[in-house]
Amino acid sequence: MEIQRIVKVLGIAPYESMKTSMQNLAQNRSDLSLDVYVGDLDEGARIVRQNLPSQYDVIISRGGTAQKIAEITSTPVVEISLSVYDVLRAIKLGENYSDKYAIVGFPSITQSARLLCDLLQYKVDIFPIHHEEEAYSVVRRLKSEGYRMLLCDMIASTAAKSLGLNAILITSGAESIENALDQAVKVGEGFYRIQEERDFFAELLKTGSSLAVFNAKKEVIFTFWETPGQFPEGEILSLLEGEVDETFACTKRKCTKIINRTYYRIQACALSGRYTGLCVFRILPEAMPSAPGKSGISFLSRKEAEDSFFNSFFSITNASDETISAMAQGSSPIMVTGEYGTGKSKAAQALYARSGLSCNPLVTIDGELAGEKTWDFLLNHHDSPLRDRDLTLFLRNLDRLSEDRCRQLLTWIQDTKLQKRCRIIASCTLSGNSSIPPSCLRFMDTLKCLTLKLPPLRQISSDIPALTSLFLGTLNPDLPQPIIGLEADAMKFMQNYSWPGNFPQFKRVLKQLASLSSSPYICLKDVKALLSQDESQEPHPARNGGFSIDLSGNLEEITKEIILQVLKETNSNQSAAAKRLGISRTTLWRYLNR
Repeated sequence: MEIQRIVKVLGIAPYESMKTSMQNLAQNRSDLSLDVYVGDLDEGARIVRQNLPSQYDVIISRGGTAQKIAEITSTPVVEISLSVYDVLRAIKLGENYSDKYAIVGFPSITQSARLLCDLLQYKVDIFPIHHEEEAYSVVRRLKSEGYRMLLCDMIASTAAKSLGLNAILITSGAESIENALDQAVKVGEGFYRIQEERDFFAELLKTGSSLAVFNAKKEVIFTFWETPGQFPEGEILSLLEGEVDETFACTKRKCTKIINRTYYRIQACALSGRYTGLCVFRILPEAMPSAPGKSGISFLSRKEAEDSFFNSFFSITNASDETISAMAQGSSPIMVTGEYGTGKSKAAQALYARSGLSCNPLVTIDGELAGEKTWDFLLNHHDSPLRDRDLTLFLRNLDRLSEDRCRQLLTWIQDTKLQKRCRIIASCTLSGNSSIPPSCLRFMDTLKCLTLKLPPLRQISSDIPALTSLFLGTLNPDLPQPIIGLEADAMKFMQNYSWPGNFPQFKRVLKQLASLSSSPYICLKDVKALLSQDESQEPHPARNGGFSIDLSGNLEEITKEIILQVLKETNSNQSAAAKRLGISRTTLWRYLNR
């Protein structure tokens, strides 16, 4: 889902009541933000100069003030027109006045007034003016001719009152202001698109990066390689071809690809206007710390995050689904808490995939795996994802960071306003009924995080039958004898069990039960025996020096996680790590670079 762009509007109202009307109408709209000031003619132009129109997409004002503003700025100016209803309202008020009166104003007023008087056969004198000096001259002459009251705009009203004449200000009604706001949004969006396209093609013509342009048929129509031979062109183009549909769906997005152990940051844009049907990919090699992707930083696209989530147990446990959907739509930082194995990473993936930033990558920074090189890269390198914008940053295992690092990260976020540029999701692991660690609590309080607490498996035991069926369905193709399910008393026992290891323990136990069962239904005796044995072996965050292995992955993923942890404990000394693991340095290197 593309994030709706808010059009920034500067309003210059010639009189105070119009300012109030503009503010009242704008506050009910989600497509624009409005700042309004009161000023007529030269004063209105002075206010525009003072408030830097380059900060706004469009300016709205009325009559001569709008004309004055248009002369001094390149920002589009939308004029609040006076409808015939606005003029008719003023004329009806004037009919109650017994003395001689006239209509005076800039052409935007007098033209509508003349048309209306001709249609309704009203005999009212109408006098157009074109600048402030002329207003005083005309009003002075009308007074000498016996006119005692004027229906007029703001400048003529000011002149009339200074010369002792009565005046009824012709005001713009709500419908005229609403129409101007509608037009401002259209003009602002159009102007923004034109600027964006201009800027993009200016960038396209520069030689600052490598580019590839595709059409909707996924055909390459243009490439530019900054340094010929620097990139594996065929492999990159093949990967980009698979990103074309997603780019057209999102219009503008970012993604990250890895080829031959090198990361490439891709900025993708689907063009509009006369270039509709083309999408452009800007390719930048990403400078990363050694062992990219295995040093605590990883990237996921929306499709990868969705596949990971929906191919897991967590897509059918509905305990937090509505909350996740609601939180995903906002921009506030989120802290995901829960026991080990409750699916905090999967919840973060769901939050990202359902958010407005899902066209750009989910960047996971793992506090448990990030070493000194990674930490230095994150805080000091210009290619760090912490310096980017419009990303979703998942700070996994925030509780595993030291107090100093957590404080350093929080200070960096505040100083760089990272939470304004990117969506921040963090996670911390709780042990049973323990409270949130002080460092994480400080993080939550400072950034005003929303909190998503995931329930342990024992609290959603009603989902265990469905989870069992789902997992057995994935196991059966590899079993010598397909398993239909559990006997009723065995299932009840599973539902009443405490599951201290939550989902990873559940999967491991169920896989072993299915592998050892000699009948289509797993019996109570086998469940009791295995769970009794498993209780003394279940890994838990409080054990093993605070480190727990996620056994929900495949063998290669579990092996990599063990190797990374040993590397961390040996301060990235590969020789020491290989010796401790009982493998050669070559084997260790091969695992790290898969």
